[in-house]
Amino acid sequence: MTDPAATLPILLVPDARLRAKAKPVAAGNSDAVRALSEKMLATMYAAPGIGLAAPQVGEMLRLVVIDLQKEDARAPLVLVNPEVVAESDELATREEGCLSLPNQYGDVTRPARVKVRYQDLTGAKREIEGEGLLSACLQHEIDHLNGVLFVDYLSVLKRNMLLRKLAKELKAKQRD
Repeated sequence: MTDPAATLPILLVPDARLRAKAKPVAAGNSDAVRALSEKMLATMYAAPGIGLAAPQVGEMLRLVVIDLQKEDARAPLVLVNPEVVAESDELATREEGCLSLPNQYGDVTRPARVKVRYQDLTGAKREIEGEGLLSACLQHEIDHLNGVLFVDYLSVLKRNMLLRKLAKELKAKQRD
């Protein structure tokens, strides 16, 4: 079980910070970034989720954590200043959800494969190629760094339905 003191509150739509563009992580911030990434991983696991971007916890930095593994075989990825450097022409559609829009899901079409360049926690430059769930997760989390949410890929009608449903659920939760 995750220590609640080690987790961070996750921002929910319509928080304006979710629409802001995150700033690059500067060199020399490694201790602070390492500590933040550990808290972000704890928060993501507790939620539970498979990815979390720093803006979702109110930190306007280009930092993403991802772990597609099950609890018994965790394999966390920490991406500092990630950017998509190549994407396939082939598209794939899969259902996406988001910790900032709890219990809301929609089919999103994105490039089927991507290559992402990033730095690890030591500052080393790395690349990762993803397809399937990893590709969608990388793109989804990097979108967060640019103030883009998965609902932005949906039709206006579907997006408005999801946002109204979320607002209604959050209002009901506040009353309880």
